Amino acid sequence: MMCGKPSAIAAGLCGAIFIGYCIYFDRKRRSDPSFKSRLRERRKKQRAALNKSGLAELPDLKDATAVQKFFLDEIQLGEELLAQGDYEKGVDHLTNAIAVCGQPQQLLQVLQQTLPPPVFQMLLTKLPTISQRIVSSPSLGEDDVE
Repeated sequence: MMCGKPSAIAAGLCGAIFIGYCIYFDRKRRSDPSFKSRLRERRKKQRAALNKSGLAELPDLKDATAVQKFFLDEIQLGEELLAQGDYEKGVDHLTNAIAVCGQPQQLLQVLQQTLPPPVFQMLLTKLPTISQRIVSSPSLGEDDVE
């Protein structure tokens, strides 16, 4: 039964070496002069990809007038795109409006009555992605680079 103690010591030693390597690698990575610039570039590309995909930049949720303007603009743009037959982009803009809406359940009920069933189903499938965007939106800023 003495076999368990040496293997436990070996496992602990391997774990300590691994953690030490991780700390060393992270410190080396962060001290790289181009680390911050590469990080900023990657975040710019993420924001550009979001904007290019039709997802608008969300307003400051604490500013009621900005939220109201954003909501009305997104509803109008979504309706225009749906009328033109561009369902993907129209649903994207309606999803943005739902994201900042104070009473999303009531808006969803209205949209369910006015939109064709396939378009409403597209809207429902896109709702989780916009809620993830709201939760993660502050992490895209450049101010939090260490």
